[in-house]
Amino acid sequence: MTTLPPRLARLNWYWPLQLGGWSVLALFDLAQAMNRAGSPAVIAVSVTGVAAGLLLSDGWRRLLKGRPAWRRMGRMAVAVLVLGCVNTFLVYLAYRVFKPFGEVRGYAWLPYAVLFWSGVHAVWTVLYLAALSIRRARHAEAEALRLELHAKDIELRALQAQVNPHFFFNSLNSVRALIYEDPESAARMIDRLAGLMRYALQSGHVETVPLAAELEAVEAYLAIEKIRFEERLRVRVDIEPGLEHVMVPPMSLQTLVENAVKYGVELSTTGSDIRIRAWRGVGGTLIEIANAGALRLPGDSTQVGLANARKRLALAVGGGASLDLAECDGWVRATLQLPVAA
Repeated sequence: MTTLPPRLARLNWYWPLQLGGWSVLALFDLAQAMNRAGSPAVIAVSVTGVAAGLLLSDGWRRLLKGRPAWRRMGRMAVAVLVLGCVNTFLVYLAYRVFKPFGEVRGYAWLPYAVLFWSGVHAVWTVLYLAALSIRRARHAEAEALRLELHAKDIELRALQAQVNPHFFFNSLNSVRALIYEDPESAARMIDRLAGLMRYALQSGHVETVPLAAELEAVEAYLAIEKIRFEERLRVRVDIEPGLEHVMVPPMSLQTLVENAVKYGVELSTTGSDIRIRAWRGVGGTLIEIANAGALRLPGDSTQVGLANARKRLALAVGGGASLDLAECDGWVRATLQLPVAA
């Protein structure tokens, strides 16, 4: 559906359209009057009829707006006929006052005048009710969109609340493994974990964060795991210049890196290389997290992190984003694609 610019959408279009519509009728009536005589008296009668119609229709609008019961077909038909009669009476008074054709003789013109002005008010009523229906439909659509966005925001926060405990649980397990073996390394790991916790708590209130901030959190996480795995964890980061401000869901890259460490490094006696790349593609920005190894079956883990990453990506960035996981040439690659607008 085509929408108006924000400033135009906020305008009250009733009076511009009301004045414009009745002005068109006035010009039409004046053109007819000029063909007949063109005297000031004829023009005065035409202006009187249009001015009366404008005022009567505005009062009719207030009644329709304030009392929905009047929108029933029967009542509207009666009201339109009454408006036509009143409008005709006011025009008749103008004829008696200005006397464009002399004294009014006979009433043969009366049914045609009532029919004309009733028809004018009937057309006005149809147009007004159509505009009112469109306006209410737009309001309903806007309210539905607001509720949908609110629901998405709640879902996004719920998913974020699931991911963070999942991450900290894994990190605390790493700290626990080092406490007795290497207390100094465990202390450094706790410092790194505190920084990550601060980032996770701060970013949990927003839908997206800059890629640079997310990479800082990833580097802190890898520093924690480096203490644990030492030479078994080998990391290479290659970020194309200019992508630091690309917006990504918070903790999304960290989730993918965590999976790479869990299934690429932890399960291998020799460890694994982990490659983090980001570059501009045809459809937008591409971010790839790759680790040496084989793709694990869904039954091998809860898949909470990966499933939530996909959901949060869709909610925070939109339908143009995607997250694919594939195995090729001995590497497992998680590829995050963000649309150009991101």
